[in-house]
Amino acid sequence: MISNTSFFLLLIGCTLVTFIPRVIPFLVARNFTISASVEKWLSYLPVCIFTGLIVESLLETGGSNTISINWEALLATIPTIIVAFLSKSLLTTVLFGVVCMAVMRLVL
Repeated sequence: MISNTSFFLLLIGCTLVTFIPRVIPFLVARNFTISASVEKWLSYLPVCIFTGLIVESLLETGGSNTISINWEALLATIPTIIVAFLSKSLLTTVLFGVVCMAVMRLVL
């Protein structure tokens, strides 16, 4: 079993390794001004990342290099996208999506 001191040091090290790369860019970037074109380009990143995550969960890979659709996730995604467009709230969308997925898993 790992000793308390070793575990505590490991925990501090992991915290620093996780925290530093997430904070340093913000500290450095606040001293610079970003041009409008770069700012507009950066505004598309969250949408692209979110789309990649959604598509990854909707597609399943089979054993013989085949791709199939995860119908359970697709059936939960469609009403969630509608709620996202209507509410324009990330919290509402995520909560609704979690409930939809729970219902799909309960029913299917």
